[in-house]
Amino acid sequence: MSGNAKKDNNYNAFRLSIAPMMDWTDRHCRFLHRQLTQRALLYTEMVVADAIIQGARERLLGFSAEEHPVALQLGGSDPQKLAEAARIGESFGYDEINLNVGCPSDRVQSGTFGACLMKTPELVAECVAAMKQAVKIPVTVKCRIGVDEQDPEVALDALADRVFAAGVDALWVHARKAWLEGLSPKENRDIPPLDYDRVYRLKAKNENRFIGINGGIQTLDEALGHLSHVDGVMLGRAAYHTPGILSEADAALYGEPARDFDFAGLIDAMAAYAARHIEHGGRLAHVTRHMVGLFHGQPGARRFRQILSTDATRPGAGPEVLHKAFAAVELERASRAA
Repeated sequence: MSGNAKKDNNYNAFRLSIAPMMDWTDRHCRFLHRQLTQRALLYTEMVVADAIIQGARERLLGFSAEEHPVALQLGGSDPQKLAEAARIGESFGYDEINLNVGCPSDRVQSGTFGACLMKTPELVAECVAAMKQAVKIPVTVKCRIGVDEQDPEVALDALADRVFAAGVDALWVHARKAWLEGLSPKENRDIPPLDYDRVYRLKAKNENRFIGINGGIQTLDEALGHLSHVDGVMLGRAAYHTPGILSEADAALYGEPARDFDFAGLIDAMAAYAARHIEHGGRLAHVTRHMVGLFHGQPGARRFRQILSTDATRPGAGPEVLHKAFAAVELERASRAA
């Protein structure tokens, strides 16, 4: 089912977001993350505009109402197609439409979108303007500081100036260049050096614009440090591989009362969610593959990971596997406390 919960269109509320990550931030991952943080803005994987217009929309765009606030990230470079895809996304109940101007993969380049659009800021602005005209929800852009031999001082300002003039509601900046030739997408996430100061300078020049930062941020303490300079922080792999850190995010970043997180309740919620998914023809592993790092660094984490990696992948596996894995965590905790 598509979502229909009440939305918060005050973009300044989004101090924390979870990055769009291909093959990772599907609806099952987002449901897990929402159990851990009620405040963070969640992003879909990138969905190509053509696929939305021509493809199986419920499969591509369907999500749970519990995921709000959730943003749809689009890939494309044709303003009219992006406008149509944005309209469809809004009709499904998404809280935001985001344009990908940062992905460096070969497949994305061959479609003339993603990071290569850093070279054509005028076209990006046309895309933003078309989407803004098509929908009432916020339209945002996620970009790099530059690509290939571009000077980030020039390239990032050129993009920012044009998209802000076109009415973009927020700009999320991955603080690395992308190298379109010579580096794989994985290498592009690690090898180009991070330049957080470049994003800070952009914010200093655009005091009244929402600018968020992404890239290499591992902890909530690091996130707080960035929030002294920019409006929002986007966590990627840290949120995925160690999702348990999100259980402290609402207190750390939004000032909500600190509390002992109810992980038993989380497991119950995820087991019930997995049961519904299985009833509709899905597999337990579709859900549990996002949970293996939930107790990273805690007693019982290794056993929890082992059970989910083996038992949950077996044919016919049911939600009881989650309870078995969590029981192993509780047993380890009890033995250490004794």
